[in-house]
Amino acid sequence: MSRPRRSAVLLAAFMGGAGVLHFAAPKVFDDTVPRMLPGQPRTWTYASGVVELALAAGLAHPGTRAVAARATAGFFVGVFPANVQMAFDWRHRPRPQRIAAWARLPLQAPLVLWARGVARGADGP
Repeated sequence: MSRPRRSAVLLAAFMGGAGVLHFAAPKVFDDTVPRMLPGQPRTWTYASGVVELALAAGLAHPGTRAVAARATAGFFVGVFPANVQMAFDWRHRPRPQRIAAWARLPLQAPLVLWARGVARGADGP
């Protein structure tokens, strides 16, 4: 398996796993939904899980990989403000949760770069 294909498959698995977790353990994700968003947190949890599963499916198929990878990069950028809000909202939680919330923030950049790399690899040389 070529490196670009392996990277795409791993990103698809990552997104698929995250999507499944939104349905298997929704309470964990409900707690990360910023309070400023309208509606119920569970709705946002399920919606983001559906988006992650759709992105995973797109990443897994070579014909849709480039578009799905760009959308995945956009998704990672789009959830960054929610992660910032979560870190702020969790400022009074126990120390391990505060650390986890703040540690998520710098992880978004490598995820965006990974998705962009998959898109470039899918576009060809």
